[in-house]
Amino acid sequence: MADWLFDLGNSRLKCASLDADGRMGEVVAIAHEAGAFDAPQFEVLPEVIGHAYLASVASAPLCEALQRELQARGAHVHRVRTEARCGGMTIAYDTPAHLGVDRFLALLAAHARGGEQLVVGVGTALTIDLLAASGRHHGGRIAPSPTLMRESLHARAAHLPTTGGDYQAFAGDTTDALASGCLGAALALIEDSRREAQQVLGRAPDLLLHGGGAAELMPHLPDARLVPDLVLEGLARRVRVHPADTP
Repeated sequence: MADWLFDLGNSRLKCASLDADGRMGEVVAIAHEAGAFDAPQFEVLPEVIGHAYLASVASAPLCEALQRELQARGAHVHRVRTEARCGGMTIAYDTPAHLGVDRFLALLAAHARGGEQLVVGVGTALTIDLLAASGRHHGGRIAPSPTLMRESLHARAAHLPTTGGDYQAFAGDTTDALASGCLGAALALIEDSRREAQQVLGRAPDLLLHGGGAAELMPHLPDARLVPDLVLEGLARRVRVHPADTP
């Protein structure tokens, strides 16, 4: 009977088994763009689950649907939430619940890697958080991701496509201009955050990228490190740090 980790986001569910030594198994991603799950999507999970550790930023109905599915497999579901302090890390928010649990867990994983880190999540939103080597979180920024920017433009002007185009400094057609503008806005915010971070810390932090849209930014950030499953990595660490009192 295996334990499992679940990271439920706004467009995907990512999950992995967790062995007794705290090591993650292969990560499985399940899309739910329509805001719901189909029963066949859960066939990747074992018929019986021991403990299920769940971090969610998705809607309450979707989270409840997942919990029902896990409980039907016999799982003891533990909903993990943001904490003011954990594993040597202290978050900047006065009200921990206001910091998304995905950002909290990504920071927890980043701290375990050591050093100063600028942690960038690229999903529905673009999130940027600064973490000192001491474990002190200096706060962060939130903006629309390039994907959300394009979807928002399409919603207001249907002739503007949501995908396609190549990044260029100055594009010669609309599709390339959309790709260049939306991607460029994200890159500019990251680079500005790096400059500000160096002022705060006195040195340049390492750059960690995670999330479904992170790979698109990587060619433009050659010194960044891509860690696609950083939130699950942080969830595994959270379980290791406080196995007995996970909510």
